[in-house]
Amino acid sequence: MKLPALFTGIWKSSSRKFRVLLLTPFALLGTLLILDVMFPPPLPKEQGFARVVVDRHGKPLRFFADNRGIWRYPISQDKVSPRFIEALLTYEDRHFYQHPGINPFALVRATGQYLRNGHVVSGGSTLTMQVARLLDPHRKTLPGKAKQILRALQLEWHFSKREILELYLNLAPYGGNIEGVEAASRLYLRKSAADLTHAEAALLAVLPQAPSRLRPDRHPHRAQEARDKVLTRLQAYDVWSTDEVERAQLENVYAERLAFPQNTPHLARRLVEKNGDREVIHTTIDGNIQRGLEDFLRDHMGSYPQKTSAAVVVMENSDLAVRAYVGASHFGDRLRYGYVDMARAVRSPGSTLKPFLYGLAIDESLIHSASLLSDAPRLYGDYRPENFHRGFSGPVSATAALQRSLNVPAVQLLEHYGPGRLAATLENAGLSLQFPSGGKPNLAMALGGVGVRLDQLTGIYASLARDGQAAAPRYLPEEPIRERHLMSPEAAWITFEMLASNRGGSRRWRNLVRQNKADIAWKTGTSYGYRDAWAIGVTPSYTVGIWVGRPDGTPLPGYYGSISATPLLNAVIAALPGNKQQHLPKPESITQELICWPLGGQKTRTQAEHCHQQRNAWLIQGRAPRTLPTKGEPLRAAQTYSFFANQQGLRVKPSCMDASAEKHSLALWPKELEAWLLPGQTRAQKIPPTAPECDNPAATHGSPLKIVGASNGNQYRPAGTSAPLPRLNLSALGGQGKRYWFLNGEPMGETLGNQNLELSPKTGKHQIAVLDASGNVDRIEIFVGIED
Repeated sequence: MKLPALFTGIWKSSSRKFRVLLLTPFALLGTLLILDVMFPPPLPKEQGFARVVVDRHGKPLRFFADNRGIWRYPISQDKVSPRFIEALLTYEDRHFYQHPGINPFALVRATGQYLRNGHVVSGGSTLTMQVARLLDPHRKTLPGKAKQILRALQLEWHFSKREILELYLNLAPYGGNIEGVEAASRLYLRKSAADLTHAEAALLAVLPQAPSRLRPDRHPHRAQEARDKVLTRLQAYDVWSTDEVERAQLENVYAERLAFPQNTPHLARRLVEKNGDREVIHTTIDGNIQRGLEDFLRDHMGSYPQKTSAAVVVMENSDLAVRAYVGASHFGDRLRYGYVDMARAVRSPGSTLKPFLYGLAIDESLIHSASLLSDAPRLYGDYRPENFHRGFSGPVSATAALQRSLNVPAVQLLEHYGPGRLAATLENAGLSLQFPSGGKPNLAMALGGVGVRLDQLTGIYASLARDGQAAAPRYLPEEPIRERHLMSPEAAWITFEMLASNRGGSRRWRNLVRQNKADIAWKTGTSYGYRDAWAIGVTPSYTVGIWVGRPDGTPLPGYYGSISATPLLNAVIAALPGNKQQHLPKPESITQELICWPLGGQKTRTQAEHCHQQRNAWLIQGRAPRTLPTKGEPLRAAQTYSFFANQQGLRVKPSCMDASAEKHSLALWPKELEAWLLPGQTRAQKIPPTAPECDNPAATHGSPLKIVGASNGNQYRPAGTSAPLPRLNLSALGGQGKRYWFLNGEPMGETLGNQNLELSPKTGKHQIAVLDASGNVDRIEIFVGIED
């Protein structure tokens, strides 16, 4: 007989009571299935886990409480010390892996003890039942216990023993707002749960039994008694040896409630907001570097004026991984605006964009490393650039101009390269530029007339050590390297060398370079009004970006890049792990050759009489661009002047010369530099006068400009100790059009024709310069002092 027919027969022949009895298990099972669907277990995901941001080694940097304010650090069983698992299961539930969620024998035993003694002697709850109570709390009543049992069975139905055990590891209460063994271990014992001793494992195993009464930071004696009880049981069941237990009992219980680590606060908050579905966020940060940097900045910046803050980004060049990130030196300090992340704030970069202008100009064959540039008064409409340290230096090489961060040569170079082109190139490489409202790229860009972010600027600077490839900083290991071409490997290497060959700076900085045993290319910057101080350093292995200033934008007089930011850069680089390489490999297409001023070409290709001064230059494939022309002249205008002279040495033109006339050629210095030339080197002195028989030969130079009213080297002193300082009445002879006057590089006024300009310089050395509309320049240096 088939089974269905057999059951049908039994059903028809049975009584009604038997039928009810037969259906009861099926009805109960169906009811449980319905309840399971209607009331699924309230898993931690629904409650909200706390989040933790960890460093590259997995060590916590910063914790964030869950949505109930609970501190909980998610952890898996294999990350917890086996000693804790042994202590927990032996003390709480020795048959955890055998029972289906409830232990009937334990329940009967606990009930009998309660009836005999009138109070709870031992609990009958399994570890699964404890997890059920943690997930779905209930009252200590019979219905509550029944609910707990059902929840335990439900958990066993849905989850493996390992998953249930891990729920306990993460949810067990440890006093106050601490949950989970990892959070308790770090807060009470200052270590991970992976590193627990026998005594510590026993202590943390018993604390959830009465977390408030046994808290080791408040009741160490109670906690020790409970711990020893666990140790005794472990010995009794031969889980731990007598020797292990006795040594564990010798340890005194001492715990101090500590705060969770609060490192990398700005970055951690941003990463949590961006990765909201992740409980543990692994970063590229090196915790040791980060903590050391935070402590150093907090101490170092304490001596700076009120409201001053600092930001630092440390990036490893090989993979763009950020090893340290400090958004503010005093996080949480309202007086210093410690909640503002200055590593991402848009600020004026001062002179820190200049290296890229020079590198890109080298790539375009506008200059080489020793090109002749003009540090002399210049006009660009209403814009008159001036140097940070005042005054003008006259002829300078591209390397010297970059190392000394001279503003006027940078503006001269940007005029030829193009502000719009520079802005587009930098933005394409990943540097977001923010211009003033309604503004657009202009010549002031080279001096900081634009807004940038420190984190992006650090990524751009890394291109100098990465074959010209700029890239966005990486904060997460899984982030891809997003790099963009900025300049050629050759231009990047030369720019790095130009900055690294700066042997100036403090003695401490020179010592750092020697101690580090690696090349360090570095650049400082100061924004207008001393609002921002910058220092960026690049070694073959690291790029370090530093900003110092007031987040509210108020000035910090006297605190410029080399004074306030360079010492920080010095300390940070000194503290970094050793560089993996000391020098950047030089591309094969780069050679070092002698070039000649004023023309700028290679010595081997320059006539001897045209080579007034020699310089060593790095050249790409032997290309030596000629000196940039004076303003208004074509880009590749000849800087030599050719003419015919008769036997008397006077200039003649073809219409008035005879057969004895000979052709001559002169190498001319840029007109704006003539005030710095040695006697006999100016155009008026080098080019001979015109022969009387020749009318109006081709113009060669404008009328020389000459300051009248003071002479170079003059010294001025008041008539007596109480007399006022001398006042100077100056005018200019020669030249063309309007005259523009400068005192120590600062515009002082304009004159026309024979008009006088009155100056009242303070004591000290002063440089006075005048510029006319055609680019002629004259300058003198004077001294104003008081009689001793």
